[in-house]
Amino acid sequence: MSKYIMRLDDAAEKMNVEKWLRMEQLLDKYSIKPLVGVIPACKDSEMDQYMYDDEFWNKVQRWTLKGWVIALHGYEHIYCIESGGLNPVNKRSEFAGVPLDEQKKKIKNGVEVLNKHGIIPKIFFAPSHTFDENTIRALKEESGIRIISDTVANDVYFNKGIYFIPQQSGRCRKLPFKIVTFCYHPNVMTDVEFDRLEFFLEKYHSDFIVADDKILKKRCKGIFDDFLSIIYFTMRKCKYYLVRKDMKSVIEKTC
Repeated sequence: MSKYIMRLDDAAEKMNVEKWLRMEQLLDKYSIKPLVGVIPACKDSEMDQYMYDDEFWNKVQRWTLKGWVIALHGYEHIYCIESGGLNPVNKRSEFAGVPLDEQKKKIKNGVEVLNKHGIIPKIFFAPSHTFDENTIRALKEESGIRIISDTVANDVYFNKGIYFIPQQSGRCRKLPFKIVTFCYHPNVMTDVEFDRLEFFLEKYHSDFIVADDKILKKRCKGIFDDFLSIIYFTMRKCKYYLVRKDMKSVIEKTC
């Protein structure tokens, strides 16, 4: 039977406070303790639409007291290069393709910000899911982080001195994997998405687990994991080309 992890992306000093509160209340209702990605020094212009939250770091500390797991989610959340790296979910990155020294500074500075607020992160995930070999090296040289939440696989695995907790879906749904991480972005969720999430949680809340040391295992990534990854990225590429084809058709009809 599958076990689920709830992951929440893009918690920052500027965020949609109302939607994050709605998410918090929903998860508390079903006793689910999520993995939360905190942007240490967010400079993403997309986040400027939200008011600065004076209580943000107090909230993060409160989340930890409830058993929520805080992850380092990049540094500034600014995409500076077109690269997919080792996990090409997208072709934009704050890390993949960036020189090692720059990545080390981002990791070091990000960890220092969290430490300043009493948070010691054990997990990392990059904006847009994109990172590379140098990101792994930077994590090992500049932090105590040895867990990455990302890549497609059937279960947690260990590679290059790092534990990988797979992240396979952007919404809650039944999937035939041993551990499934659902990635949500509360800032941009609609009422319909909240309703669908609650419908799933009501039925399967007992199957959710915490992304902590208890689920780690020094398992090598196997053939089945590689097969799942190939299928995932093939389907994603096909979907991308179909969307572009549809967009081209619409443009041609309107011109």
